[in-house]
Amino acid sequence: MKLLRVGAPGEERPAVLAGDGRVLDLSGLTGDIDGAFLASGGVERAREALERRELPELDASGLRVGAPVARPGKVVCIGLNYRDHAAETGAEPPKRPVVFMKDPHCVVGPDDTVLVPRGSTRTDWEVELAVVIGRKARYLESEDDALAAIAGYAVSHDVSEREFQLDFSPQWDLGKSCETFNPLGPWLVTPDEAGDPQDLRLTLAVNGERRQDGTTADMIFPVAELVLYLSRFMVLYPGDVINTGTPAGVSLGKPDVPFLRAGDTVELEISGLGRQRQTLAQA
Repeated sequence: MKLLRVGAPGEERPAVLAGDGRVLDLSGLTGDIDGAFLASGGVERAREALERRELPELDASGLRVGAPVARPGKVVCIGLNYRDHAAETGAEPPKRPVVFMKDPHCVVGPDDTVLVPRGSTRTDWEVELAVVIGRKARYLESEDDALAAIAGYAVSHDVSEREFQLDFSPQWDLGKSCETFNPLGPWLVTPDEAGDPQDLRLTLAVNGERRQDGTTADMIFPVAELVLYLSRFMVLYPGDVINTGTPAGVSLGKPDVPFLRAGDTVELEISGLGRQRQTLAQA
């Protein structure tokens, strides 16, 4: 099942994308797709209503698509989680997951404008598989438990400002949390439809030129291991987002490839999870 939210920022309506392409309204069942919806069995209720054909059609033509999860409590990110990406940045493959946080307020819709921060010289791209938590996860005991805690998957763009990230602070947060720096969506795809999270292709193009082309099979730490690991250090709550890392092809690893500037267009896709397209503007 593919869950989405459509409408202007702050006015999104919850919906389901049916197999025939119709957008079906969930607003009679829930006010939003958020942590409370996920924690209370909302996905199951939506599936039952869909199967009973109880959901009215929503005319979504011309409507903006928002992030598929409203107000995530936190965005946890994993750095250097693809062998080829670690190599292109000159880093040794980590022995344990590299964890940092991203301000959840920078989550925006998949096609929303991304703003190049004032003073930026090195704004970069990163296509990533996002994991959305569906139930409270605390000291999980197995990878099966970890997979059971996942509500679904989405396309995530972990936009990064490398000077802020690497030169201005020993921690990465300054270069990761700028305004609009995490387009998410278009859909939250449930695990039964997304399939094996370690068998998904990720691609990204800048101004029509392919920059990234990888597969989640190349992750150093797979999804189940990441969720299990994180649950030992923090409580994961329904609606929390985990960005699981990016494959090779970022500008940071290619000195001859320019960083992003206002007017550039970025297009990214993960197989089965949908596409994003953003045009950059100056903040």
